[in-house]
Amino acid sequence: MQNKHEDRNQENSSQKSKKPVTSQIVTAETVQAEEVPTIPLDSFQAINALQPEIEIRPVTATRSVSLPGSLVVQPAEYRRGPFEWLHLWWDGLRPAYLPLSLAPVIVGSVLAWTQTISQKLPLGHFHILHFLGLLVAVLLIQAGAQLVNDYYDYLRGIDTSNALGPGGLIQQAVVRPVTVLTVGLFMLAFGGLLDLVVALNGGWPVILFGLAGLLCAFFYSATTRSLSSLTLGELVAFAIFGPLLTLSAYAVQIGSLNRMALLYSLPLGLLAAAVIHANNLRDMESDVQAGKHTLATFFSLRLSRIFYLLLLLAAYGIIVALAVPHGAPHLLLITLWTLPTAVVALTGVFRTDNPVGFHAVMQQTLKLYSWFAFWLAVALLGTAFWSLLPHLPSLLIH
Repeated sequence: MQNKHEDRNQENSSQKSKKPVTSQIVTAETVQAEEVPTIPLDSFQAINALQPEIEIRPVTATRSVSLPGSLVVQPAEYRRGPFEWLHLWWDGLRPAYLPLSLAPVIVGSVLAWTQTISQKLPLGHFHILHFLGLLVAVLLIQAGAQLVNDYYDYLRGIDTSNALGPGGLIQQAVVRPVTVLTVGLFMLAFGGLLDLVVALNGGWPVILFGLAGLLCAFFYSATTRSLSSLTLGELVAFAIFGPLLTLSAYAVQIGSLNRMALLYSLPLGLLAAAVIHANNLRDMESDVQAGKHTLATFFSLRLSRIFYLLLLLAAYGIIVALAVPHGAPHLLLITLWTLPTAVVALTGVFRTDNPVGFHAVMQQTLKLYSWFAFWLAVALLGTAFWSLLPHLPSLLIH
């Protein structure tokens, strides 16, 4: 009986705890009729009639290009003088890159000169006309390649918004694109002819080197399948500004090729490849937008930095390997004076991640390349004349 009484008490308490469920109507505050916004039905019908029909059409790429507007619009009566035109064209040729061609010609010529220095001929033989002819030829070819590069980059929409990259003759509407292409082709043709004349003194290998260099200068940027767009920019730079020009300069002076000339050309080629790689790192964003494929766009930023580091380490490693062994030209170690510049460039490439920073890295790498080649040429000359010091008294007597 007690258990039944307890069960009834529990049922009563559970029923009290449950709240009745009722439906409630929520009413809003009363408003005046004119306060309620209304849209006439005719308006919806008018809007529906104005809606355009949607058509799906294929989007195809076009090859049409337009001349960009000038960054600075001069008054109509303004006329540029000859010196101003000369300055504009000089900037368009990108003179900062010209040491890439100048340095290997100097190193190869100096190396050939040192091979002719002896006790009987303390000043050796140096063909100044051959040297100047080859130097002018390669500078013309590189300048022509820069103009052709600007023209084809303009056609393909590369570097159009990159103020750090192009020479600016086309991008700033200073000169018509067809004029830039014409001048560039003329420089390539004249430089190629002059190179052919000089190459006759070095034999058929130098003629083949000159032809290969001329083709690379044009196809580096020309056509939609350019070498620079096929991730071959660094390889072309290594071959042209390293072995090809150094061996050509050596052969023009001596008349034959030499294994040592090839060895001394390798550090120059590696540093030249580092310059191009830093340049591609700077232009990476614009190259991706334009569909241009380089190692910088193919690698991740981390791999690109490691690749740059390996290029510099390999260049210095070759010099140390040539200078340290017993009986080797130890004076080559003076090229290590460029290590502070290399450290600055390496620090920059590992710390920056924007075009302006990589532009500074490229400038430091160009500076490193120039000074490295300078001290290498000085070391070669110093080594040659140092060997004459024991014979200096007899040379002075005679």
